Formats: sequence, C-alpha cells, structure tokens
Amino acid sequence: MLKRAAELQGRTMTDFVVSAVQEAAQQAIEQADLIRVSLADQECFAQALLAPPKQSPALKRAFKRRSKLLQAG
Repeated sequence: MLKRAAELQGRTMTDFVVSAVQEAAQQAIEQADLIRVSLADQECFAQALLAPPKQSPALKRAFKRRSKLLQAG
C-alpha cells in the first residue's frame, strides 16, 4: 500500500514515508498548541460577553472615528 501510494505521487517510498510522518508530527504539534482554558477562565469570558463593561470615553471616541472613516470611504 505504501509503495503504491508513493508511486502515485511520483516519490520514493522513503520520501513518501518521511512526508507522511512530517504531516502527522505537524498535526500533533498543532493539536497540542490549542488554547486550553480553565473552567474559571471560561466563566469569566462568558460573563464578559453577557455583561460587558461600560465603554470608556476613549473607546467611544474610537468608535466615532471609525464610523466617520467608514462613511468617508
């Protein structure tokens, strides 16, 4: 099966196996790098979404500038 797959891709069996192992390693690393948050962090995030803090004056000014820029474009 490996030999046939390598032939279909025009590779040597060694190249095919090395490539497959590299892909598997990359996937393992990406899965390990996923963000994992604690239950307390999840609750804090959900609470911030449900009851966000009041906008600061600077944030209000930023939104006004953004609106003006979008209207001008």
